[in-house]
Amino acid sequence: MIINSLENIAETERDVPWGNGNSRRLLIQKDNMGYSLTDTVINAGTESLLEYKNHLEACYCIEGEGEVVDTTTGETHKITPGTMYALDKHEAHWLKASKTMRLVCVFNPPLRGDERHSLGGGSSAY
Repeated sequence: MIINSLENIAETERDVPWGNGNSRRLLIQKDNMGYSLTDTVINAGTESLLEYKNHLEACYCIEGEGEVVDTTTGETHKITPGTMYALDKHEAHWLKASKTMRLVCVFNPPLRGDERHSLGGGSSAY
């Protein structure tokens, strides 16, 4: 059984600043679960161009407000608590936070844990 908490990972290698917030990595590859689980904060007033070429991601909003914009279609979707979005086709997207957002995110395959975003549109590590 694996037990983890935000308190336990605060200011450790699993508390990863990514430019527009923090990714607190509750489960990573070495935990051997087949996926990773993060508690991610997106700072209010930020816009992040993101793309995960090597991972699928699902995000569930538990706090805050913002939107996700598909860069291919231009579709904009409002994100509020209780909303989930999944990047099932490795979509490049803008994540915009009008209020500080908190997302619970699942990645498959799992993150190693040391990956960082490139806010200009993806990262070779993702």
